[in-house]
Amino acid sequence: MPKLIFLPHEELCPEGAVIEAETGKTICDIALENDIAIEHACEMSCACTTCHVYVREGGESLNEASELEDDMLDKAWGLDPDSRLSCQTVVSDKDLVVEIPKYTINMVSEQH
Repeated sequence: MPKLIFLPHEELCPEGAVIEAETGKTICDIALENDIAIEHACEMSCACTTCHVYVREGGESLNEASELEDDMLDKAWGLDPDSRLSCQTVVSDKDLVVEIPKYTINMVSEQH
């Protein structure tokens, strides 16, 4: 079973986390199931960028980003070559190192 290694994030997982990940699930689903509250304003329908993450290691094992995901990512804060939408990124058989950006663009978040 692959591991998802979340790097420390000041608010969502200050200590970081190592999670046994079920293949075929998305990074967002796995994070939420393990009390890492990644924002997902569009309810994981690939209609926003609030679940944006950086896959720092293991990204080559992931499903390819769809054209819609790529279009949405163009709107994400802090886009870089490792960027993915966690709601669209399906875990395969390799360990992943995931970094959650410090900021997100969420016009409807009630927590900001």
